[in-house]
Amino acid sequence: MARTKTYAEAIALLNTCQSNAATIEAIRKSGGRMLEWSIPEMHDYLSRIGYVPSDLNQLNVVHITGTKGKGSTSAFTERILREHIKGRIGLYTSPHLCAVRERIRINGEPISEEVFAKHFFEVWERLEANPKTLTEHTPVFPIYFRLLTLLAFHTFLSLGVDATVLEVGIGGLYDSTNIVPKPVVTGVTSLGLDHTAVLGNTIEEIARNKAGIYKPGVPALSVVQEQVSGGEVLRSVAEKVGAPFEVVPTIPETALGLKGAHQRINASLAVALAKGFLKTRGEIHDEVLPDSFKGPLERTRWPGRCQKVEQGDTTWLLDGAHTTESLRSCGEWAWKEAAPNVLIFNCSGGRAAESLLGSLLDAGAGASGVSKEQLGKNFDTVVFCTNVTYTDGHFKGDLTSNAIDPNDLSQLATQNALRDAWLHLNPSFPADRVHALPSIEHAVNIVRDLGKKQVLVAGSLHLVGGVMEVAGLQGALGMD
Repeated sequence: MARTKTYAEAIALLNTCQSNAATIEAIRKSGGRMLEWSIPEMHDYLSRIGYVPSDLNQLNVVHITGTKGKGSTSAFTERILREHIKGRIGLYTSPHLCAVRERIRINGEPISEEVFAKHFFEVWERLEANPKTLTEHTPVFPIYFRLLTLLAFHTFLSLGVDATVLEVGIGGLYDSTNIVPKPVVTGVTSLGLDHTAVLGNTIEEIARNKAGIYKPGVPALSVVQEQVSGGEVLRSVAEKVGAPFEVVPTIPETALGLKGAHQRINASLAVALAKGFLKTRGEIHDEVLPDSFKGPLERTRWPGRCQKVEQGDTTWLLDGAHTTESLRSCGEWAWKEAAPNVLIFNCSGGRAAESLLGSLLDAGAGASGVSKEQLGKNFDTVVFCTNVTYTDGHFKGDLTSNAIDPNDLSQLATQNALRDAWLHLNPSFPADRVHALPSIEHAVNIVRDLGKKQVLVAGSLHLVGGVMEVAGLQGALGMD
């Protein structure tokens, strides 16, 4: 059958490159050993689509990694550069909320379906025409994130961007974005223990992995790290690599477009990254916070992170926070912003449900000045649902996920564990108002029947994106 080369067909082919739950678990159990081929394979894929690594230097890359806040830092950085550089600014981030093309942006806007499909098929057909792989175990087509990274590189090179803000997917050292030989500047956001054992079980191991993006002669920046040992590892790696290292100063308080007290740290790194980039173009900014940066920081938008959306009688409080630290920040923001009385929540299987929910409620109680017990009682309805989009068991194409364990999914194991954790934390809460549901559409349907409400959606960016899709909140996706 002849290809239509539509966006829908591109997404369908892209989804065939997703790793399933078993593969992801194998990588975790390997302790990262299966990732050691990542960079050689990415170089091979890049060659097969017609580029050499040095071509990527044309993109003028700001490379950003970290455990917490790298997406927000990327958004702040892009917004500052966009107001200081005439031309096209590329931004590559992950994950997406409603549409895959959100990951690849030009001047703040996701590329169109037509542009995505055009460049996707150029990459796909070049790989198809040159199927010889690096090793016997290397697939002809790269896995999902690697393919999207190749697509971003190809798109940005084809469109001739003047600067690129490049967010690392996972880690740093073995991440598929880490094949740019000489970025303009690199930065590491706040470090913490990732919710995966692949990158290491100590803060020092995490830091060593993240510092893998530092390059010889390229400024290597970091925020002040809460755990001193992590910061020491970053400095040590930078010195060994020959990368000028700097711990960036915290900017004075200023209006930020992204909510949450933690955003000041992210904005501080973004300011330093933008100053470092602009310096290479002869634009010197000596102040800790230049006046010309204040407007862009205030105008920065980053959908699905501490985002409030009004829709009729419903106030949606959307935050993809998914670690204990980020859920604390989420709780502080949500209860200062409103008084949530409905919760929609999900998290990756096998993680500490009670710890995650407890962090959210503790922070909410602190922000609202009531006890955790009272805060729990203030909820009308609590919903734990899967990330499956629709009630018929199907995903929207862009939101398809093969990473969910089918056994977990069929038994709602994660959702029932979350339900049990909620009832343990809130023993007097009516059990019939705590739901474990098989889809996001099931959850939204319950919310629609409740009348006026303030709904907090948290625990997963995939969940937030699915809620935005099903509830018709796509209009809130813009960054301006």
